[in-house]
Amino acid sequence: MKKYLIVLFLIIAAISLGTAFWTHAKTPSARFRSVPISRGDLLITISATGTVEPVELIDVGAQVAGKIEFFGSDPNDPTKTIDYGTEVDEGTILAQIDDSLYRAIVDQAEAQVEQGRANVLRAEADLMQIKAKLQQAENNWKRAQELGPSRALSATDYDSYKAEYETALATVAVGEATVVQAKKSVVQAEAALKHSRTNLGYCTIKSPVKGVIIDRRVNIGQTVVASLNAPSLFLIAKDLTKMQVWAAVNEADIGNIYPNQRVTFTVDAFPGMTFEGTVGKIRLNASMTQNVVTYTVEIDTDNSDGQLLPYLTANLRFEVAERKGVLLVPNAALRWIPTPDQIAPGVDETILNGSAQSSGGASGQASKKGVIWFKDGPYARPVEVDVFLSDGSMTEIQSDDLEEGMEIIVGEYEAGVQADETTNPFTPKFPPRRRR
Repeated sequence: MKKYLIVLFLIIAAISLGTAFWTHAKTPSARFRSVPISRGDLLITISATGTVEPVELIDVGAQVAGKIEFFGSDPNDPTKTIDYGTEVDEGTILAQIDDSLYRAIVDQAEAQVEQGRANVLRAEADLMQIKAKLQQAENNWKRAQELGPSRALSATDYDSYKAEYETALATVAVGEATVVQAKKSVVQAEAALKHSRTNLGYCTIKSPVKGVIIDRRVNIGQTVVASLNAPSLFLIAKDLTKMQVWAAVNEADIGNIYPNQRVTFTVDAFPGMTFEGTVGKIRLNASMTQNVVTYTVEIDTDNSDGQLLPYLTANLRFEVAERKGVLLVPNAALRWIPTPDQIAPGVDETILNGSAQSSGGASGQASKKGVIWFKDGPYARPVEVDVFLSDGSMTEIQSDDLEEGMEIIVGEYEAGVQADETTNPFTPKFPPRRRR
């Protein structure tokens, strides 16, 4: 009898162990990671990189060829010469090109002008002499006409006086034309003189505007050669208190960029500082690099404090949309989908289908349906929500069943990891050491 009781006890114990094991196997063993729903502001931005540029640059070139003899003096410090970063005024002498050749051309042109003026005087004197001869010929011709061909005046002399008079008239016309020609020669010589003096003036390179020397591209003793394209000597920024950032924006994002749009940006030269600006214009001449089309967007920014330097690299964020005081959840909460054995009993399958379609946050203004999951004992229970804007990490949601502070599931803890522990997937895992 005692033997049968022992066997019966063993059978009952085996049944109990099997039932416990089966119940444990049917119960989800995973531990959910959860975070509370927060309420806050959401800012949607587009990221891009660009370069800080002066608003207006003047490229000062040379219109004549020659050797650079010297640079001008710094207006703020006469002991220094024009160099990088020098502040110049309009008309400040930047450099001097050797003008010996052009000065000789000016001297030659001046001599030609004087010679032309002398030719005018000579032509006028010749004209006066010709007119005097005309007067004499006219008087002789008048006397000949009074006498006529007769015994007192032969026909030959009569014809001679007439020819002298007519020749004198023609000579006067020639003299007057000579005077006009001489005067025009003076005008031509004066134009050549003006041209040569202008070239002589080009030997002195002056600043056309008030600004700052950004770049000096020549050295003393260097020869510049002016051809179809004037050689560049200096680069002047007209006003560094107003700067622009030229940003390259991808064609997929250019539709969200518009004039007067607010932009924030940072530069590596001043970590921790954020600068502000607005979109000025969108250039239509797109560029393609490795089959990627980008548009250049000009951002206007104030630089009254002079901190921004030309050609700094800027990291920009174009503000597309902003929502204040909305419910926010991590994007991971919308992407996470439980396994079938983790879903609470009695869940509607239509919600599960919506969960499969909401693998990520919305990035536009229009809403779409999504599903987030709550802890329900050892199970996860879904709640359908309206998904709106997302900044890439947090997403705006709306639902009558949600409140700030409610815990939602964003993932699961790995087996063997405590709830307050964190793991790094890049940390190498070493095999356990053997005990001796």
